[in-house]
Amino acid sequence: MQTSMLEKYGAARLPRYTSYPTAPLFSPAVDARRYGEWLASLAPGIRTALYLHIPFCRAMCWYCGCHTSITLRDHPIEEYLAVLHEEVRLVAARAGDRAVIDDVHFGGGTPTIMSPDAFLSLMDWLRRHLAFHADTAIAIEIDPRTLTRDMAFALGEGGVRRASLGVQSFDEKVQRAINRLQSAARTAEAMADLRAAGVTGINVDLIYGLPHQTERSCVDTAREAVAMRPDRLAVFGYAHVPSFKKHQRLIDESALPGAHERDAQAEAIAETLTAAGYTRIGLDHYALPHDPLALAAAAGRLRRNFQGYTTDTSEALIGLGASAIGQMPQGFVQNEVPTGSYAARVAAGAFATAKGYRLTDEDRLRAAVIERLMCDFAVDLAAVGRAHNIDTEFLMHGNTRLDALRDDGIVEIDAGVVRVRQDHRFIVRAVAACFDAYLGGSGRTHGQAA
Repeated sequence: MQTSMLEKYGAARLPRYTSYPTAPLFSPAVDARRYGEWLASLAPGIRTALYLHIPFCRAMCWYCGCHTSITLRDHPIEEYLAVLHEEVRLVAARAGDRAVIDDVHFGGGTPTIMSPDAFLSLMDWLRRHLAFHADTAIAIEIDPRTLTRDMAFALGEGGVRRASLGVQSFDEKVQRAINRLQSAARTAEAMADLRAAGVTGINVDLIYGLPHQTERSCVDTAREAVAMRPDRLAVFGYAHVPSFKKHQRLIDESALPGAHERDAQAEAIAETLTAAGYTRIGLDHYALPHDPLALAAAAGRLRRNFQGYTTDTSEALIGLGASAIGQMPQGFVQNEVPTGSYAARVAAGAFATAKGYRLTDEDRLRAAVIERLMCDFAVDLAAVGRAHNIDTEFLMHGNTRLDALRDDGIVEIDAGVVRVRQDHRFIVRAVAACFDAYLGGSGRTHGQAA
């Protein structure tokens, strides 16, 4: 990327646009009562995804941006799972069997912190109360350091077919700087156990921009990961926001790479993965050519949601657990973040909804524009407008952000089609931001654009 463009746009604090509007716009105006109404009004047979948040880890990784807490005991986890069971029952009582579950995603924290028996019990409870089908896709996030062989086989027995393994970096110096020691051998062993258990879809998560990282260490990590032949890799830029995540203050800021180094690291990883046969997808994903994610991207069917790039085409998302976000046709809902507040709400027989957002027609239009930019690096504004029955001329008129990007050669605009130049794809979030009507004072909680 040209130095001047990187300096101008790469350090901007911008959303990752896994939703629009983004979470800082959520407010208590959408409450538990409203969420109950939205659940009850779901159309019969609506294709629905589930997200279950397990907010516990055995140790804190200092780079982490997730909602999680540390416990060395099992009792808090067991108590939390009991509350989660009750929330499932409350949702089922209101939604009935109208929601047909296409996709399930367990996130955290460390979802595999629960015992094998507890996981199987939870899966049985979900299937008893909600309308699963034979092809429901189930995925889970995993910390390979703590995954046991028994848990791997419980995942397979429970129907999990895709797992995302956190790696971040195999460089020991980097690992010590982020409080996450994890060998390549342990990661490979966890991957082998999962495959033996029938969890055949393997994703690996890497991060660039961590303290003490170099191009060389990023490439070495990517090569070690590729040798394990995962189906997909996600490569994220570290978002250093110590004002928002206080444990990030334990990271030595003087050891963090600058914007130029971050860009070089990202490109070095990209070159390594594409040379190994992976298809570059969207902003930060890579997949083998036969993988459904690569096929969706090639066909223009790639989607983006709270889990990042996906093939999920569900029309609704039910979030379960503390801090979980859901999306109904009418808008977004988010549960209480503190586990105590979440548990108290559910124990009282109420939904744990703390805040949310009701979508307008213009929001839906802008969300579609942003999603296509994030997925395809191009959007036909007129086509999106026709799909939403809205004239999109107002999106271009007086759009000084977009005009500046065009003048700088970041984007090309022709007959209403906005296209990001391939050599500037890592700042696509800056292009998406041109269509964000709400971007403003909350930018301090977002990561760098590149």
